Parts: sequence; C-alpha cells; structure tokens
Amino acid sequence: MDKSVLRKTYKALRRNLTEDQAEDLSLAISNQLLKLPIWKHSFYHIFLTIAELKEINTDYILNILSGKDKNILISKSDFKTGEMHSFLLTDNTVIKKNSYNIPEPVDGIPIENSKTDVVFIPLLAFDLQGNRVGYGKGFYDRFLAQCRPETIKIGLSFFEAEAETIETFETDVKLDYCVTPNKVYQF
Repeated sequence: MDKSVLRKTYKALRRNLTEDQAEDLSLAISNQLLKLPIWKHSFYHIFLTIAELKEINTDYILNILSGKDKNILISKSDFKTGEMHSFLLTDNTVIKKNSYNIPEPVDGIPIENSKTDVVFIPLLAFDLQGNRVGYGKGFYDRFLAQCRPETIKIGLSFFEAEAETIETFETDVKLDYCVTPNKVYQF
C-alpha cells in the first residue's frame, strides 16, 4: 500500500478524534504497554507529544517510566542532517517547541543513541509485518540505524494494523511490537 495515501488517511482519522477520545486512547495504549516483557531494561527513548497533530499523549508512558525509575531519553532533531540526538530527561531539563512544534530539550546530558534499550516510535499507520508509516522525513529510520540491533522498537498507534502490506524502502526499519488501545502486535 502506498505510504503517501496512508499518511493522508491517518492524519485525517487523527484530526477527527475529539480531545477526550485521544486522551482515553492514549491511556489505553499505556496500559497495554504494561503487558510487554520490556521492563527489565535501563534506557527508554520516547517522543514528546506534538499536541497540534493529535499524537498519542506520552505523558502516561512517561509516568510509568518514572515510576519504574528508568532512564528516559528524549531527542532533539537536527533538520540539516536529518538526525536525532538523545538527551537524558531530568527534573532540570528545559523543553521548548521547535519551529515544527516538536517539544525538544533545549540542552542537557547527551546520551549516545547506541545506549537505547527500548524506543517508543510515533507513527501514522502500520501493517501486520511490522512495517510503519511516519511523517516521511526518515528521522526514526536514521535514529534506529544508530541503535543496537537488539534495541526493542515499539510503535504506538490509535488505530489497528493495515491488512495490506505497506510499501517499504531499503532504509526502513521494522517494528518489534506495535501497541494500540485494544491490542499488542508482535512481529
């Protein structure tokens, strides 16, 4: 299935969610995550929600990670190189939205991407083989290529899997899991 068509379709589906629906679905996703065998690790990379795009509210997951005393990594995007750089989230981390409304750390303690044990990945759509559709800039594929092969890759989606296989490119990195409000997919 064509990624550009899926991007358009799923952006519209997200826009049609009410704020209450998005919150309820986000909470359900975070509760589903508790079923995964991923909690023995140390370094967890998570995206901060772009509210304007009605992304999954990751505050619930951040609370779980904090409660489990995990090292939380957040990223800063470099739009010149197309890379993401990880920083340790601490009580002193200052977060500011960049020109694309992406909440990012202003500065902080840099952590090598290769230290990441588990990464939570924003996406628009995914299929039953673990292929995913993001916003199309390739930031996460480049980031995941810098992680260790055993890094656990978890997509988060408000919606269930596409039955039809999504087109892929050589640089695309597949998911290990995708978590929706109703189901955990393992690939």
